[in-house]
Amino acid sequence: MSPISFKPLYMERVWGGRELKTVFGRTLPDATTPFGESWEIVDRDPEQSVVVGGPLEGKTLHELWSQHREEIFGAGLPDSERFPILIKILDARDDLSIQVHPPVAKAEALGGEPKTEMWFIADAAPEAKLYVGLKKGVSRGDFEDAITTGTVEDCVHAIHPKAGESIFIPSGRLHAIGAGLLIHEIQQNSDTTYRVFDWNRVGLDGKPRALHVAESLASIDFDDFEPGMDVPKGELLAECEYFRTSRRLLDEGETLGNPHPERFSILGVVEGSLKSTDSRTFSKGAFLLLPRGVAALTASEASVVLQIELPSPAQA
Repeated sequence: MSPISFKPLYMERVWGGRELKTVFGRTLPDATTPFGESWEIVDRDPEQSVVVGGPLEGKTLHELWSQHREEIFGAGLPDSERFPILIKILDARDDLSIQVHPPVAKAEALGGEPKTEMWFIADAAPEAKLYVGLKKGVSRGDFEDAITTGTVEDCVHAIHPKAGESIFIPSGRLHAIGAGLLIHEIQQNSDTTYRVFDWNRVGLDGKPRALHVAESLASIDFDDFEPGMDVPKGELLAECEYFRTSRRLLDEGETLGNPHPERFSILGVVEGSLKSTDSRTFSKGAFLLLPRGVAALTASEASVVLQIELPSPAQA
């Protein structure tokens, strides 16, 4: 076994930009489109991560998960049809809509999928903001009035994140990513987003984007006031029943492998570079899957790496 790389899927977004090329040296599909998202690890229909290089080249993540689960990922993992997490890089050159994802208890009734996620700030402009939760004292009635008057921004708590910080976004938390942020997002395998306010702008087609006011009001946690950026517990950034994310700081020559040799993990290179035993180099912005039993990678220089694990049913 060797590390598995996938071809990114680039998503056009009205709020996107070109930082995926500028910062990570990516070759984007064209020279002008604002690409707001790069889906790095995904098993959805029709969106699929496809293996690049090695003996598994051309196979989809869904094929690996459904046909080679224990061989590649390990034993005791969730018995889900699809790989349970989705990893993206987000390039926000404009503010995203103020939005919410439905909680588990309400998602099915609303016709959506629950989505808990976390954000790791890869880069942040000095004045960049995250909008998370409500300002203290804002009631549901206040919020509904703000929707009517177009003043939702006045109800939402804003913070100024710095590169290297992270924040956990449980389903039900009102949120928006502001302009000037480059973010690594680890989330449940879901693509349900309810927009409650979109800054009164139009989409790339010149028309206002759809809002989902009723669904948003049913999903928002109206007791979630003024959260801050998370404080890491040592290397651990976030842990929930859906994923566990740690930040590994490596000196040149240090090695990094799976925390549990018989279980897989995913690595995301934030800074620096890693080299595998088959002489491949994974540089800043790369995400790769380490199969069970794979040999550890070596830091070619001082490096910062996100390591994402999937809890077993017993751990969740």
